[in-house]
Amino acid sequence: MADGTSEGREEGPSDTKSSGIPLVRKISYAVGGMPYQLTQSVKGFFMQIFLLDVVQMDAFYASLILFMGRAWDAITDPIVGYMVSKSKRTRIGKLIPWIVFSLPFGIVSYIMMWFMPQDSMSPAFSFSWFFIWTCLFDLFLTCHHVPYSSLNMFLGGDQNARDSATGYRMGMEVFAVLAGGVIQSQIVGVHHAKKTRVCSQLNYSDTSSINLSYPALHNLTSSLTDTTAATLSIPLWQILLCRLGKKTTLYIGLSMFAPAMAAIVYAGNSLPIFIFMVIIGGFSLAVLFLLPWSMLPDVVDDFKLKNPSSKDLEPVFYSCFVFFNKFVGGLSIGLSTLVLHFVGYKPGACRHPPAVITALRVLIAPVPIVLLFTGILLFCLYPINEKRRQQIQRNLYKAVKDDAGVAMDTVSS
Repeated sequence: MADGTSEGREEGPSDTKSSGIPLVRKISYAVGGMPYQLTQSVKGFFMQIFLLDVVQMDAFYASLILFMGRAWDAITDPIVGYMVSKSKRTRIGKLIPWIVFSLPFGIVSYIMMWFMPQDSMSPAFSFSWFFIWTCLFDLFLTCHHVPYSSLNMFLGGDQNARDSATGYRMGMEVFAVLAGGVIQSQIVGVHHAKKTRVCSQLNYSDTSSINLSYPALHNLTSSLTDTTAATLSIPLWQILLCRLGKKTTLYIGLSMFAPAMAAIVYAGNSLPIFIFMVIIGGFSLAVLFLLPWSMLPDVVDDFKLKNPSSKDLEPVFYSCFVFFNKFVGGLSIGLSTLVLHFVGYKPGACRHPPAVITALRVLIAPVPIVLLFTGILLFCLYPINEKRRQQIQRNLYKAVKDDAGVAMDTVSS
């Protein structure tokens, strides 16, 4: 993993000694992204369940924590990115100190985020406790992830080599998502089994309404199946983006998401169809992991070419990218939880009114599909295609060679 003194150096296509990145460096870089995705997947999949069904917090206050926490998390990204870009270089680089020293604080805040100081808490104390620890965890995780993600620009090699390193990283991160879901689902499964036994003792005749609670449905649609498919399909998408270009590959991958989500919700009791569509959704999920991160270095290179006087702004670009991801994610989960509040979701209830089930189906399929096609239409405006990307690399390499020639002439004179 490199955070060395050669920041800003760009190698060209003909630089055979440095055009590639050693395999050990790629793997080291890829493994570094696993803690972030593991904790984020656990938090994203189960924090809502934890607040609603374990803490038994009102859905309105839970939505405030989820949305305001993600909004805070998003705001801290550009701030931390700016601070990282302005920090002084040490003997171990500029980025590594941020990564190392933020981890202990992140671990402590993560543990406290899932800890209930007492069995019964007032609504005000419960809201304050979980909101504060959620914000602290997100802050320390941002201090780790922003400099870590920026390391991609300093691994050495050309753009194709950095794309390959991104592929390794995304494979490891999707595996971390899978591991987080497996580990945490065992804990959630114990709680859900206990709740099911309690509900069954009430002798409800309509057992389908007992089991189709929001946590169960959400956990089911986010299961071992789609993340496994995403993990296995990362190499395939990496090959396709090299042959077809990044925009074309992204169009292909995203177009698979809509029918998969629609079938998952409306397939009824057909288990084979459900499993097949979950696998298709996993393939699409891999594209969402891989392609945006692979395209971001192209944007940074394009900016560096047009603004040669701007230096060390890579953390700002990466933090702004993460900012919009987190803000939109927080907005979606906060609004969805708020919708549950208005349609009558009751924490810990064995039965839920039909309006809750209808709201869940709308939130899981139609709303994401509409937003997906809106995003695809907007993405058509993205100007960097494969031809332009190659031209950017040639121009950037030429600019670096010209600067090196000027420097040598200055030294010789």
